Formats: sequence, structure tokens, C-alpha cells
Amino acid sequence: MTDASLYERLGGTYGIAGAVDVLVDRLFANASVNANAAVHDHHGDPANAAGYKFLVTAWSIEAAGGPACYPGKGMDEAHATLAISEADFDAVALEIASTLNFLGVPAGEHQEFMAIIEGYRPQVVAAAV
Repeated sequence: MTDASLYERLGGTYGIAGAVDVLVDRLFANASVNANAAVHDHHGDPANAAGYKFLVTAWSIEAAGGPACYPGKGMDEAHATLAISEADFDAVALEIASTLNFLGVPAGEHQEFMAIIEGYRPQVVAAAV
């Protein structure tokens, strides 16, 4: 018997999609996240939220050990023009953690997913100029 993947423990595609639905709404409304003008412009019109939810869901499915389904750019390329600071990354990470808490994700899965997010910090945060 094999251990269930994080993907499975988070509820598979439907569980992850539900969490991302809540998360993206929170990210679009978060003043700290959108204080970075490039991020605010990247989020764009709220009508774009559905596409953004699709991409974040697909990325999260793969990152959590689910099937390969993410059609987007790599994290470094996707964030290259956004001038993401450490504080910007922290604001998004805090919103992710808050969303996982809000949804009652168990501590082990919460910590495991946040470790995945933290592992992408070097690819997302802009190099100091």
C-alpha cells in the first residue's frame, strides 16, 4: 500500500479547485498583494479571475503530485516582469496560508503545501538590483 500523495490528501482536483477559487478571490481583493503595481496590472480586470483560477488550480495540482496538467509558463518566466519583492512574496504566502486555515486543511498538509510554495521563492522574487 502506498501513501496518498498531497494531491490526494487535499481532495484531488475538486478539493484543490475549491481552495483556489477561494484563494484567488482573496488575492484579487488583498491590498497588500496588489500594492505592487505590476502585480495589480497582471491581475487586471476581475473578469480575468476565471482564467487565473484555472492556471493556479492546474499548477497546484501538479505541484501537489497530481497529474501533469499545467499549461502555463514556468514560475521564473511568469513572474519575470512583476518585480516581486520578498514582502510581495510574503503577502501572497500569508494569503495562501490563511486560505488553507480558513478551509480547515490539516496541519500536515498545510505545512507540506507551504513548503512547496516556499521552494519557489527564488524563482519568483526578483533579484536585488
